[in-house]
Amino acid sequence: MQPVAAALSPRSRRGEAGDGASESWAAADPDAQLSPELLTEVEAVASGWMLEFTCHCLCRHFRDGRVPDFQRSRDAAQAIINGLPRITAHQRKAVNLCQFLARIAEGKSLGYHFESDQRISPLESALSIWTLLEKEESKLEKLHEDIRRLILIQAVAVYIEKGYYKEASGVLDRLDSEPNKTLRMKLAMIINRRDPYVPFLQNFNYNLLVDKIKSYIDDFLKKSATNFLIKAAMKEVEAKRLEGKASQDTPASVETNHGNVLEMEQRSHIEAHTPLNPEMAPFPRIKKRGRTSACRNLQNDLQNLKNNAETSSSRLTGRKKQRWTLEEDRKLKKGVKEFGMGNWAKILIHYDFNNRTGVMLKDRWRTMSKQHKVSLM
Repeated sequence: MQPVAAALSPRSRRGEAGDGASESWAAADPDAQLSPELLTEVEAVASGWMLEFTCHCLCRHFRDGRVPDFQRSRDAAQAIINGLPRITAHQRKAVNLCQFLARIAEGKSLGYHFESDQRISPLESALSIWTLLEKEESKLEKLHEDIRRLILIQAVAVYIEKGYYKEASGVLDRLDSEPNKTLRMKLAMIINRRDPYVPFLQNFNYNLLVDKIKSYIDDFLKKSATNFLIKAAMKEVEAKRLEGKASQDTPASVETNHGNVLEMEQRSHIEAHTPLNPEMAPFPRIKKRGRTSACRNLQNDLQNLKNNAETSSSRLTGRKKQRWTLEEDRKLKKGVKEFGMGNWAKILIHYDFNNRTGVMLKDRWRTMSKQHKVSLM
């Protein structure tokens, strides 16, 4: 994929033409060159990168069993998907895979619902998305067939294990179009026997399904390892590690080390608000000569900035942390349902919250999602 920098380089072409006035104008207002049409295209490309990166992380967390990280990436993936102006054919597989894993992760949670029809369990929903993923494959392998068979078995088994035999029969009725009639007959016999411990269900258990999906994920990760954001982020991490190692090898006073910490904090703040661009010059480094003096000066400047920020923050807030009320929680749920997760500014405008900020709404929604298992996808 072509980096964003290539799409944002008309200023350099003007400079090559020798137009000094245009170059000065561009330096004063670089965003003025970015038309709404071009911005839309750039945003779509960047969103595609973020989707691929988040999908890659989601797969890694699922494979490695890191539940909190998986949930965080799942929420991030949904926010990105909701923000896409349109889903291209290239992005379709990543979207389907994110939705598929979200349902598999909650496969045994019958209280979770991803479809408007409350009868449909997470595994039934996962089976329909798996059908879409199969269509993306040029050739179906045995692994795909194994996963489909295991999802069907477990979609029925999760009800049998809890003694919900009527609901298990309902699953078979809804999956009447499944081509494997022999398997459907076998499951119908198990339901009639009302025995959750039959060897068939023990042999084709939920853990086997997860292991098969992990094998599928491994193949997907091998193909997505060249994602642009992953490569760019890896370079940045390696550079930071080298800088950290170099600073440890160089003797410095306690005061100088404190200055380095402040420098890294300021650098992290700048990078967090700067678009990722592989062609940008690296963050300025302090030369070895006069390092202690330069660090002291930088320390003083950064400390002043930090003190000013803290003073301004205390003046602006000037309030103690207050508990969330049931009424505020109700308004937050209603706002997310109406405007979607991530649109905290719109929710603040349309609903009356007691001296809250968008960040507070986001943090509270994350807490509510964990406590009450709010379905977000």
